[in-house]
Amino acid sequence: MAIKAITFDFWRTLFREKERDERTRVRIDAFISATGASEDEVLPAFEKTWGEFLRHHVEHQQTLCPSDAVRLTAEALGMTLEEDVFTELTEVFGCAILEFPPVPIDDALAAVQEAASLMPVGIISDSGVSPGTSLRKLLRNHGFAKCLSTAVFSDEVGVAKPQAPMFHEAARGLGVRPDELFHLGDLQPTDIVGAQSVGATAGLFAGDNARFYDKTTAEHSFRSWREFIDRLPELGLNSAA
Repeated sequence: MAIKAITFDFWRTLFREKERDERTRVRIDAFISATGASEDEVLPAFEKTWGEFLRHHVEHQQTLCPSDAVRLTAEALGMTLEEDVFTELTEVFGCAILEFPPVPIDDALAAVQEAASLMPVGIISDSGVSPGTSLRKLLRNHGFAKCLSTAVFSDEVGVAKPQAPMFHEAARGLGVRPDELFHLGDLQPTDIVGAQSVGATAGLFAGDNARFYDKTTAEHSFRSWREFIDRLPELGLNSAA
């Protein structure tokens, strides 16, 4: 099947983590300030919340969001938050990533620009306590957004990769069929399996996470975005545009 659009994952594909601990600190401090709880109380509550986020993602393949993080933390502490406090904390939790952001991986922007010169380009990414609204701002801040025809995030779709609706939604936004996508990401169980389950072509990006490089079912694998750019002519994407 001809490739007519290219999609990229966000985390560890276009962006690498840099200041996760600082973001967590912002959220902890905000919760302490808003509720009067002690740090000794809040820290284990946060650990329980993140564990629930992971369990929900793995078992249900769905993404919880900032409001869920606030709710779960309050529940772990046996608290009922006033509506204005709940709203304020949800905003802080969701926007902490803008204060302490991840950074683009080397040559990621150039790769997206090269891809966009050939055909429509989009994002298919799981999100979480940092929601799609915040990730879109990061894409704009770093120059990616002008290349994108669509951006699909799991907190907005209601399911996470590898679920087919993530890929179907992106295909609709790009004006192609799911099996006409070429999706690139770093995770075999979500990016690669999800893409191949809808008939799309899959590319494993191992520039920031090489865990699956030697055991992927992806049709293509790349150790860097420079390698991807250099190999674009041999992938035959020009003729598919």
